[in-house]
Amino acid sequence: MFRHGVASGDPRPAAVVLWTRVTPTAAATPGSGKGPRVTVRWQVATDRAFRHLVRQGRFATGPSRDHTVKVDATGLAPARWYFYRFLLDGVASPVGRTRTAPAHDSDVTRLRLGVVSCANLQAGWFSAYRHLADRDDLDAVLHLGDYLYEYAPGEYGYGVGNVDVRPHDPPREMVSLADYRRRQAQYKTDPDLRRLHARYPFIATWDDHEVANDAWQAGAENHQPDEGDYRARRARAHRAYDEWMPVRLDGTAALGDGTRMFRRLRFGRLAELSMLDLRTYRDQQVASSVPGSPVGPVADPALSDPDRTMTGRAQLDWLKDGLRTGGAQWKLVGNPVMIAPVTFAQLPHDVLDPVNDVTGLLPRDGLAYNADQWDGYTDDRREVFTHLRDHGVRDTVFLTGDIHSGWACELPLDAATYPLGESAGVELVCSSVTSNNLKDITGSPPRTTSLAVETTIKANNRHVKYLDFDSHGFSVLDVTPERVQMDWFVIGDRADRGTPASWTASWATDSGTQRLRPVDRPVGGTR
Repeated sequence: MFRHGVASGDPRPAAVVLWTRVTPTAAATPGSGKGPRVTVRWQVATDRAFRHLVRQGRFATGPSRDHTVKVDATGLAPARWYFYRFLLDGVASPVGRTRTAPAHDSDVTRLRLGVVSCANLQAGWFSAYRHLADRDDLDAVLHLGDYLYEYAPGEYGYGVGNVDVRPHDPPREMVSLADYRRRQAQYKTDPDLRRLHARYPFIATWDDHEVANDAWQAGAENHQPDEGDYRARRARAHRAYDEWMPVRLDGTAALGDGTRMFRRLRFGRLAELSMLDLRTYRDQQVASSVPGSPVGPVADPALSDPDRTMTGRAQLDWLKDGLRTGGAQWKLVGNPVMIAPVTFAQLPHDVLDPVNDVTGLLPRDGLAYNADQWDGYTDDRREVFTHLRDHGVRDTVFLTGDIHSGWACELPLDAATYPLGESAGVELVCSSVTSNNLKDITGSPPRTTSLAVETTIKANNRHVKYLDFDSHGFSVLDVTPERVQMDWFVIGDRADRGTPASWTASWATDSGTQRLRPVDRPVGGTR
């Protein structure tokens, strides 16, 4: 009856979102619009046996919300582990475990988050989720976008040839509301993802593939005229996301309540986490360069046009205000696409083109812009970095996904003079769970072609301290008053459901420095 597991998310000091999906009849499959309206009971307890209930209630659901259940369990104690479950007709769901955030005025000594992004079911098994679920030292899981992918079977799979390890359902690109509901349901049948959801609260934002590739406010690269109105498609995708994910949109836990994904969570005086939405409000991407110049292609001046935005004015002002006035020491930013500037010398096209297939990062003619990242909206980035400098904001860490590779970068106010100039903060980028990276696109052995590319990038960008184009896996972020450290863990073959994970690198930023340093072991001291 509870085939899609349970989940929790967006922990606050006295509340957490609880989620499940019920299948009351055989016909009531996801996206079908069939099945009766039912009332599901929910319970929160301090013990797994549910002898000590602290909160309980009822939630009515039916086909209008795809039989999903999402409640904001309030009246809880801060910084406390709880167990929760759902019941219908005497049948209990799996038991979930969740944790509330510390009180806003508490002196927290440590926050530890799992960090993931870019999980394409067709490209492999979610072993990264399995290894995170095996840990017992996290407070929550931070998902930075591309929780699922819109493609049809055969369109974007495993490595060269895009072979599907597991084909998508429905067997087409998702466009309709039923499509998005069915795809959300398919991902939540994955046992590793289901187990991770049941073990830790998620804090998630979306990137583009939750709707369509390279999305912007009025369209997407992977939206065609015969697929109807884009805004209607996006509204369907957002509705399904709201129904199926344990997140608060517009500050509530109601279903179909809106599309405002940007929000802020606080963990005592130690850290405040601002989650961004960098797709819903952005202007359309422009080309990285303009051909036809006597000296060759030149940067498109629209990339720095102050009238173009990635964030939208309301979100940008909200971000700046939170960074300046937040009462916590560390200002963490959940950032779906990379903010560090990246410039390049010319690379051979036989190397550069496969890199672009993975990341979209390298302009073909060596120019210093990437139109889909913050590099394509440099006025927004300048405003953020200048704001941090002018207001003396320290200890800012951008946490990023999207690019299917691991990075550790300082954030120069002027990349041309760095490292002589100032840094606005640091950026830590997690690798993909399964989505293709450089070696997968080229078919090259690991650490061969990529090494030359990484060396060139770091030589031309001295603020890039760590780069791994070849690995899949997850990261662990450890926050203390003294420093923030990111550990990168890599998995083996994505097609091997039992593939192991191993530690590969750690980087840290010390409080007040705005710089990065390598660390010789992950948190906990194990390798």
